[in-house]
Amino acid sequence: MPTLAISNFNLVCALLGGFVILFGLVSYLVRGKMYISEALPSLLFGTTFKVAGLFRPTLYGTTTADITREFTRLVLGVQLVIGGVQLPGKYLWHEWRSLFMLLVPVMTTMWIVSALIIYLCIPKLNYLDALIIGACVTPTDPVLSNSIVKGRFAETSIAEPLRNLISAESGANDGFGYPFLFLALYILRDNGAAIARDWIVETIIYEIILSIVYGAVIGYIAMRTLHFAKEKNMVDDESFVIFVFALALFIVGTAGLVGTDDLLACFVAGNVFTCDWFRVETEEDSLQSALDMILNVAMFTWLGTVIPWTDFNTPQIPVWRFVVMGLAILVFRRLPIVLVLHKAIPRVESFREAIFAGFFGPIGVGAVFYLSLLLDTLATFTQTEEVAYIANVAPLVIYFLVVSSVIVHGISIPALVLGPTMPRTLSRSLTQLGSVTARQFSTFSRSMTIVERAPELRITHRNIATSGDEADELDNIYVVDIAGNREGRDKRAISHSIGSVS
Repeated sequence: MPTLAISNFNLVCALLGGFVILFGLVSYLVRGKMYISEALPSLLFGTTFKVAGLFRPTLYGTTTADITREFTRLVLGVQLVIGGVQLPGKYLWHEWRSLFMLLVPVMTTMWIVSALIIYLCIPKLNYLDALIIGACVTPTDPVLSNSIVKGRFAETSIAEPLRNLISAESGANDGFGYPFLFLALYILRDNGAAIARDWIVETIIYEIILSIVYGAVIGYIAMRTLHFAKEKNMVDDESFVIFVFALALFIVGTAGLVGTDDLLACFVAGNVFTCDWFRVETEEDSLQSALDMILNVAMFTWLGTVIPWTDFNTPQIPVWRFVVMGLAILVFRRLPIVLVLHKAIPRVESFREAIFAGFFGPIGVGAVFYLSLLLDTLATFTQTEEVAYIANVAPLVIYFLVVSSVIVHGISIPALVLGPTMPRTLSRSLTQLGSVTARQFSTFSRSMTIVERAPELRITHRNIATSGDEADELDNIYVVDIAGNREGRDKRAISHSIGSVS
């Protein structure tokens, strides 16, 4: 007898696949008209998934933290390689002044300010503890930044040099977060000269410099070999398009095996790999964007299921402290220092651009990755009350800041662009959707009439031209006669054929 197999895996596949299908059906309305990225809807869906009790990650035989750590590595690795590839060739070399300002003075200030706010809002933390936690939320997130610098809003409202700079910074500073985190951790663990020795040797040389060299070498070799294979006609189109994803997987795996900074290596490899011929060959292909969106949807859905929502309000740390902390960090973590230094950043060309670059410094998947790294490192320390308290508080602080950033940065652009016209825009979009559907049905009905009146012609394809948001009339109809010969005719020819038949 057939039986229902209501397993955790079946539920996850069914619900996640169903959500991607539903989101895909309205994706243009959500992303193209309302300027909302897939991160916020996915996070809300994952939260609903968890609240409904339909997801039980412990059934997979591993811990939720392990899945989260490896999942974030995968998503960030792919995102960073793609981000590096999509930048102009040798971008890091040509724009080193702007990147230096963002990665050294701006990022250092972000770390100090974030730690100060956490220290003031979360009880029983000393400033060193806050520096450890603050290092996790210092880098801007490349996944959320991607939604800001791509799409119709970015192309029409943000200058291309600024878009490239935000992409480059969000890619590079995810790797440059290591020195801040491990400097604070080594101060907590070591004494005297051991702090400088471990930080310089293990972090600066092994984690940062080695990953830059490794990423550059792998990116160059990958670029040269792919170019050679393409010239010799040795690679098919499918393998050519997914080459970047395979490169990301390879670097994440190999850099992880030797214990160096795989995120920074991925970004450097992507920028060394990039060249005009590859972008020209792949600019019309949407596979990269599609796979990237699937990973983002899955990642934020997962985060919605693992975020400890009920722990954000306890007698020890009431929810108002988290709210104050979240608002303060979103306002003061990045914006003031960018406004102060914007004249020293060549690619930030105006005060208005400085406001945009300063406000949109999202906290997302990168912060969750650094949280996993922090908890793994703390597990190797001598377990004192201070270490235990950091391990307990850090997930709450970081996850709340991720949620705050996803919500605030997710709705900021719609609120900025649409503002009070949002209900009217939504209504107009839905009305247009209904009118286009009605028009397609009407066209289908006319097509059936054509076939009935002209039985020797069978309609197989039609092109509908569009102008702006309005669908135009039927421009071309391709017909196949009884012998199977395909023929293109315009409306006048079809009308003439119908008239002669009648």
